[in-house]
Amino acid sequence: MDVLIIGGGIAGAVAAMALRKAGLNPALYEAYPTGADDIGAFLTIMNNGLDALRAVDAHQAVVDNSFAADQVEFLDARGDRLGLQPLTGDINGPRTLTRATLYRVLHDEAARRGIPVFHGKRLVSATRDGKIVATFADRTTATGDVLVGADGIHSVTRSIIDPAAPAPRYAGLNIAYGYARDAALPVAANSYRMIFGGQAFFGYTTAPDGQTWWFARLPGPELTEPVPQPEIKRRLTDAFAADRSPATDIVAATTDDIHLSNAYDVPTTPAWHRDGMVLVGDAAHAASPAAGQGASMAIEDAVVLAQCLRDLPTHDTAFAAYEDVRRPRVERLVATSAEDGARAARGAAQDVTDRQDTRAWLYRHHIDWDTRPGT
Repeated sequence: MDVLIIGGGIAGAVAAMALRKAGLNPALYEAYPTGADDIGAFLTIMNNGLDALRAVDAHQAVVDNSFAADQVEFLDARGDRLGLQPLTGDINGPRTLTRATLYRVLHDEAARRGIPVFHGKRLVSATRDGKIVATFADRTTATGDVLVGADGIHSVTRSIIDPAAPAPRYAGLNIAYGYARDAALPVAANSYRMIFGGQAFFGYTTAPDGQTWWFARLPGPELTEPVPQPEIKRRLTDAFAADRSPATDIVAATTDDIHLSNAYDVPTTPAWHRDGMVLVGDAAHAASPAAGQGASMAIEDAVVLAQCLRDLPTHDTAFAAYEDVRRPRVERLVATSAEDGARAARGAAQDVTDRQDTRAWLYRHHIDWDTRPGT
């Protein structure tokens, strides 16, 4: 079975590897000319995401290019500790790395497995007449038996499957990422330090080389144009000026560009598949960043989809089984993350930290490659 995978990000690359392991013939079609690098951002692959990577023998490359933490420390705006959550601080996750590094690692692994990757292929339409024919903006086409839409939160595939599909919803947050190097900054080695500020949320960790990796979530209007770097620093400084936390010092010590973007979510997508086309990752569902599960859920999707196509007689039955398995879990995650983000935005820090102890359903999820999903 020839599979066209639209989108070469996390979901697409993992889907390609999982489908190849399942005995299918995948090919990746990436819109960007050299890669879908989200310059400046970093992410964490949680325990469940690393478990899913392990199911397709793709975890080691991620482990080798990331670093671990063994706890999450929660602080309020006064600097008082609210709680401490132990983590599995080893190769079982979580693992932190830049998004660009993760893309590179996954693409290198896909190439090692002989999976073709075509760049500069931005999907504009897809039709089915026995086979799926995908047409790209450069007027080239590709033909396959099925098409997997892994083209992100602003998915073209989603609108092809269902022209009435709801658009992504702005989550009310601007997300900033940065990197600082200053020996005077407080160290959070082997730890994620999460601070519920009076006006915004701030988190940071210390990489093995001593660099501080940080992010901030600022409530505010949706960004409609690029914000100059001095203005980004001013907004961040103002947001944390009244707090007794290292946030302002970390921002001040950041000399490289700060990456600022909007946070969106997709609470539910009515149609995940139609006419030999199916969605995975953010194309099907997207959570606000509060739970840190976007990448991990995309990886889970990719592996389960491959299992269903391996084990069921037709792609229609496979797609239906995939949706039955995945929809309840991901929509629960989207709702949980939205609640966490809203609670943090209104300063209900203790509510959020109390909820961390109820997440076994999320982090302890396991995929057995040799077992049919849903059995």
